[in-house]
Amino acid sequence: MAHINLIVIKTDKLKEQFEFYSALGIQFDHHRHGSGPFHFASVTGNPIIEINPLPKNILQPDSTTRLGFSVENLDMLIQDLKSRGITIVTEPSQSEWGYGALIQDLDGRKIEITETKAQL
Repeated sequence: MAHINLIVIKTDKLKEQFEFYSALGIQFDHHRHGSGPFHFASVTGNPIIEINPLPKNILQPDSTTRLGFSVENLDMLIQDLKSRGITIVTEPSQSEWGYGALIQDLDGRKIEITETKAQL
């Protein structure tokens, strides 16, 4: 069985996307592989998330990829994201998939945020 271990987001807003995804609680390191471009790579969790610059021949980042993250306190995160001017597409609500919200990154990707249930 295959397991996803890497997600690469390509953008023309490298620093801004670093700040956006950092606000979700993802910790990054700034580095490069060999002679490749400098980029950000998450240092915790699996899969690894990389934020890379757009290739030279690509003029616009993909906005159709949809990502999902689990967080411990959704309401507190949403308040923080609002204070940073992040677009909240759908306010937190309960659904058959749990308590979640939909936000948008700076390239227009939709990001599902779901609250994890506390372990008893």
